[in-house]
Amino acid sequence: MAASLVAALRARYPGRPIDMLAPPAALPMATLIEGVRNTIPLGLGHGEFGLVARWKLGRSLRSAGYGTAIILPRAFKAAIPTFAAGIPERIGYSAEGRAILLTDARPDSERKTARTIDRFVALANPREAVVARSASPSPASSSPASPRPVLRHPDAPSAELLDKFGLVGKGPVLGLCPGAEYGPAKRWPAEKFAGLARLAHGRGYRVRLFGGPKDRAITAEIADKAGVPVDDLAGRTSLVEAATLLSACDVVVSNDSGLMHVAGALDRPLVVLYGSSSEKMTPPTAPNAEVVSLDLSCRPCHKRVCPLGTLACLEGIDPVTVFAAVNRVADTARRAGSSIA
Repeated sequence: MAASLVAALRARYPGRPIDMLAPPAALPMATLIEGVRNTIPLGLGHGEFGLVARWKLGRSLRSAGYGTAIILPRAFKAAIPTFAAGIPERIGYSAEGRAILLTDARPDSERKTARTIDRFVALANPREAVVARSASPSPASSSPASPRPVLRHPDAPSAELLDKFGLVGKGPVLGLCPGAEYGPAKRWPAEKFAGLARLAHGRGYRVRLFGGPKDRAITAEIADKAGVPVDDLAGRTSLVEAATLLSACDVVVSNDSGLMHVAGALDRPLVVLYGSSSEKMTPPTAPNAEVVSLDLSCRPCHKRVCPLGTLACLEGIDPVTVFAAVNRVADTARRAGSSIA
């Protein structure tokens, strides 16, 4: 989603180089964002505070001569490296008492109502424009449209890459992304994904499962319960390899996750399942996408684990409904001249 901010910065400040600092697991995506000059790894695990490591990293950046830093995460710790680097302009949303580390701490009144990409892009605008927008009776509707996140399309998977993962056969490919780093309240159950895999296989699709090392348990469960051939790639690919293989999928079905946004930024026909999160805040931005969710009084709760213990928002979505959505986006892609056979 940061690709939208990069596009906005390039339009507002043409010629200014843009570097990106992020954890190593996510940083490879920056190499596919047009306009990112250098990538800087933050060598800390998810949730790790690492005060000394963040401070040392910031001090090492002092000689780079950065003029502006935009800090997207709301965590206090995320602002430490740019403060230690002495970057003269440090912009971010005011949260966790970190205003002391920023030179421009912005109000974040729309955090639970606005799209995340719109909140990111707003940080590229002058503070005066943000304050005026916040004072508007309907600030979200009065803001200009944000650039859609777009990634440079990888080259088609090479024969070597396909051979590496044993991806053989003919027919359209359905990519499934069953993980969600945030927590189980965003994950459609494994048996539901398995049912979808069976339906797709019966209609001639080759099914591929995507995810990171933490998703291996759920993809293995899906593969076991599906009872049909599937290619389980979870934890086996690099992030760029996953993006390359996703770019070759005819349709992608995903939870609200990072891989969903990758697939959308690669213009894949997309079906997205929403549970505890909101399709209004983190909607798919692909030009051909469909959302599947239930209108329940308890959602979106934005919890990592279902507070009611029922996961009704996702348990109530059946594979037949999702496969119907797959067929609709596939038909739209066909009419637009897609390669689906």
